[in-house]
Amino acid sequence: MNNDRQSIEVHALGLTMVFGSSVQSIELFRNLDMVIRRGERIAIVGASGAGKSTLLNIIGTLERPTGGKVLYGGQDVFLWEEKELAQFRNRHIGFVFQFHYLLPEFNALENVMMPGLIAGQPRGEVKEKALVLIEKLGLTHRLTHRIGELSGGEQQRVAVARALLLRPSLFLADEPSGNLDSRTGRRLHELLVGLNEELGLTMVIVTHNPELASMMHRVLHLVDGQLKQE
Repeated sequence: MNNDRQSIEVHALGLTMVFGSSVQSIELFRNLDMVIRRGERIAIVGASGAGKSTLLNIIGTLERPTGGKVLYGGQDVFLWEEKELAQFRNRHIGFVFQFHYLLPEFNALENVMMPGLIAGQPRGEVKEKALVLIEKLGLTHRLTHRIGELSGGEQQRVAVARALLLRPSLFLADEPSGNLDSRTGRRLHELLVGLNEELGLTMVIVTHNPELASMMHRVLHLVDGQLKQE
């Protein structure tokens, strides 16, 4: 991939993350650098407890690092106030987690629409965008079903559609197929790759699944607090 500055989506510089007091502290990583370029698919792999999810949360601005910077378009987003950071995150970053965090009191369509409604967009426009995504993900027949009436794979596809509603610059997923059977997981993997290729969606995925990792452009192994390319 091209190394020119315009191709860079996200640039993490000197990230350090330490939990606890100086006496009983746990250091997940120190002076960690990472470059994410537009349109690429990256897998982050490593042992449980290595800090993969924490790193993903920092890249997604959900957690602040102990030290270092995360640059989006050359701007250090952690210099912003929390309100501005939350607005940026809602508009530019889509998240999918192992546990979907869908709202059980709402149906599939309403869950997909939620980010747009939170952003204050007109309800009609939000519904139209949600319907397009739901059709793309093969869930049209489940529009009005509550979350508890959907299978695990269907719930995860609702979560993907919700994450894509505002057309984010960056898509982050933490063990997206961790709770799915192998067949459903494989379908989700193919769906994610298809979305990357069709939409040019930049994608970073934390996974223990070797099949999913093999479908990425790059595989980064988090070990001893550093990222090493496999």
